[in-house]
Amino acid sequence: MSIGVYAKVQKATALRENIQLLKIFSFSLTLVFLTQMVIAILGFFYSDQTRDALGKFVKKAIVHYRDDLDLQNLMDYIQKEFKCCGWNNYTDWSWNLYFNCTPSNPSTERCAVPFSCCTPLPGETVINTMCGFGIQTQNHLDATKSIYLVGCADRAVIWIESHLLLVGALTLGLALPQVKFSL
Repeated sequence: MSIGVYAKVQKATALRENIQLLKIFSFSLTLVFLTQMVIAILGFFYSDQTRDALGKFVKKAIVHYRDDLDLQNLMDYIQKEFKCCGWNNYTDWSWNLYFNCTPSNPSTERCAVPFSCCTPLPGETVINTMCGFGIQTQNHLDATKSIYLVGCADRAVIWIESHLLLVGALTLGLALPQVKFSL
């Protein structure tokens, strides 16, 4: 056995034999698990407050959409995947400095929504990034032809309800190893 391998084996053995470190590790895992359980239970029982907190986060994301590229990519991904626009509906984009509809707004994106709100046309290979321009001035019937009208809040609730078994299985799958290693 080489000296390097021998040193690694001795180090691993020393760590396993240090009862104090094992107790600290076990306590840490138990604490993390209990914290996750409390958050899950509170999120379930206080779903309205959870929805409000998520709404505040999404409102901040909409307000700072053009300021942070990562946030912009996240919002675009969510809107494309859930086929939604804004939190409650597409008019939420008026919270953004660039998209608001005030007459004093000099932005070329005034009264628009991001391209991720747009419904793709059949056979479209190139995304029309200007399809949401002026949408906030249109009535619902006309806007339906170009963008998703449903807000992401409703789409997220529908997705969670339709994938409840998957959400439960993932939660259990994440919890079981923590319980096993903390015991």
